[in-house]
Amino acid sequence: MTRFPRGMLFGLSALALLATPALAQTVTSSGKQESVFPPWQHGANNDAIDRGLGFTIPEVDNLADFHGDLDSPRLVLYVGGNYFFAMARLVQAFEADHPEYKGHIYWETLPPGLLARQIEAGGRITVGNMTWTAKPDAYFAGLMKVKGLIEQGVLVGPAVPYATNDLTIMVPKDNPAHVKDLADLGKPGIRLAMPNPEFEGVARQIKIALTKAGGDALEKMVYETKVKDGTAKLTQIHHRQTPLWIMQGRADAGVTWQSEAEFQEQAGHPISHVAIPAADNATAVYAGAAVKGAPHPDAAKAWLDFIHAPEALQIFARYGFKPYIAH
Repeated sequence: MTRFPRGMLFGLSALALLATPALAQTVTSSGKQESVFPPWQHGANNDAIDRGLGFTIPEVDNLADFHGDLDSPRLVLYVGGNYFFAMARLVQAFEADHPEYKGHIYWETLPPGLLARQIEAGGRITVGNMTWTAKPDAYFAGLMKVKGLIEQGVLVGPAVPYATNDLTIMVPKDNPAHVKDLADLGKPGIRLAMPNPEFEGVARQIKIALTKAGGDALEKMVYETKVKDGTAKLTQIHHRQTPLWIMQGRADAGVTWQSEAEFQEQAGHPISHVAIPAADNATAVYAGAAVKGAPHPDAAKAWLDFIHAPEALQIFARYGFKPYIAH
């Protein structure tokens, strides 16, 4: 298992090196050739106006989780990667109401644990041969993670919850391994791509769901026994690696958020999902907060006000998210 040095992230572009050339192309539902390698949105998730030389080579050279223009950002967002696919629409809607930020929003969509390490490193990060600094204004992750960072003095309260999400089992289109429930993930012949508990908060909810469905034995089978024997691979950037490995034929299934499966299906990729019954499922509450010492505190507040407004929630609903309702 790869470990990132404390306070610095090296080699995140290594995701591209995990590719299988033979599966570089797949046929979408429209019949057009489309790369299965991220980024999957062909530049749509980029707020920069002047893009200069275009050099993005899926599988070899890409920065799929970094978006926008670092030259003079007026708002910097650290967003847990669970809704990277919704960010372009959210940014466009925000800029329509706040045109002064158009072309000046930069955001990252890494797992929340890695974003927290980047905050600790002063916003500095290294990807491949490039190092840069992007000090965040606001941070978004699961509600428990956000509250914890507020208690540590990293973020400034209050936490702002805005949406919820449920788990699902992502599988290849037509589900050739015939996975029908969480219990099937414990079978020896089922190859898994599972989020890494070290820095991916979704793993905690997945372990809860596995325990509901099959007790401690199923949770240990998936996250211990199968990891040791190699039939379960732990991801490094879960919201891109699970579908990528499935499309490459390297995994038969993986537990993800439902929204991630719906995005892949809407994109026309050969991905499907198996619903998890409510009794076995786990629900995440997404929240955000301003970062202590944010360079643009007014911009952070404007985004936090926007993220739970009806217009933003309509965008989230497109991918299966539900509005957060306080109890």
